[in-house]
Amino acid sequence: MRGTALAAATMAGVLALAGCAKDTGGSNNNASGTDGNSGSNCITAPKPPAAPAAATSSSAASGKVDGSKLKVGLAFDVGGRGDASFNDAAAAGTDRAKSDLGVPTVNESTASASESEAAKQQRLEQMAQSGLNPIIAVGFAYAPSVKAIAAKYPNTKFAIVDDDSITLPNVTPLVFAEEQGSFLAGVAAAYKSKKCHVGFVGGVNTPLIQKFEAGFLQGAKAVSSKIKVEDEYLTPAGDFSGFQDPPKGNAKAAAEISRGADVVYHAAGASGKGVFDAAKQNNALAIGVDSDQYNQKTVAADKDIIITSMIKRVDVAVFEYLQAVAKGDLSTVPKRFDLKSDGVGYSTSGGKVDDIKDVLDGYKAQIVSGAIKVSDKPAK
Repeated sequence: MRGTALAAATMAGVLALAGCAKDTGGSNNNASGTDGNSGSNCITAPKPPAAPAAATSSSAASGKVDGSKLKVGLAFDVGGRGDASFNDAAAAGTDRAKSDLGVPTVNESTASASESEAAKQQRLEQMAQSGLNPIIAVGFAYAPSVKAIAAKYPNTKFAIVDDDSITLPNVTPLVFAEEQGSFLAGVAAAYKSKKCHVGFVGGVNTPLIQKFEAGFLQGAKAVSSKIKVEDEYLTPAGDFSGFQDPPKGNAKAAAEISRGADVVYHAAGASGKGVFDAAKQNNALAIGVDSDQYNQKTVAADKDIIITSMIKRVDVAVFEYLQAVAKGDLSTVPKRFDLKSDGVGYSTSGGKVDDIKDVLDGYKAQIVSGAIKVSDKPAK
């Protein structure tokens, strides 16, 4: 557990960013006005030290890795390929493995919102029986099924995204520091809010999505002691329809905006499209999640109000896992994909956060160094 109040205490003081536009204080937050103007009157913390210059990467490309013998099974979570979020990121990882490693086969299958545990087990068992190896399960909801099926097929390698509870030798966890990337989303939201009032919409109220919420709350409060935050979920734990219900996402985001939020961050999977639609319809701004949603075709109609996305590099994790399997050395897979390993981060597509990039990178550097500890539990 990491202290939520530490960053705010460390960053105490009042200093408006030079060059930022003054807070209009009006009720009209022009969605097209994402030209770098920030709600400077909202910011009560000093600008953080600049991040050190990035070291030139000398990642030794140790020769071409041959993945031509891999037959990959990819078990999607609810929403599947085309969700413009989490599942699409996993698919991008296997797509890259095809092009870069020569992986010939990727067999994909998608969970439904209300399917039983037996259905998940059957999906994984059919993959194992058909000779797919390795098998990647996308999402913590697969944990009981992976544990059961991996034990039955000890010679088949499994990976599971967002769960590290399984201790079987043939199961590799692919887990992330979502709270760290979400901290930066909270900082961006506070800087871009003209009303000093932001919102969070979570898909399903689970410990995983609470990590997104926790980081967002901490980041926003670290830069502003005046910030107001709307904070809601679409469905309770156990009801995974919250990740695939754009109308509900729209209604929840619209309600937050009606109460004053002018920047809304979602961690709601395919329901995020509804959040984006609500932001556009109600003259607000939004922050995406998992993938660079500014560039996602399925939400292209709303791209002008997407100021950034909290990138969760499921694509990198999936690719690095497949590359490690092909090399026969799983020790190269990070134990946790965090800011230090570039496993999480923020997007800059569209140029809407270019004016605060030094601020975001300064906070990133402080998180990486340990000067700021980001909690994975929400502090209301």
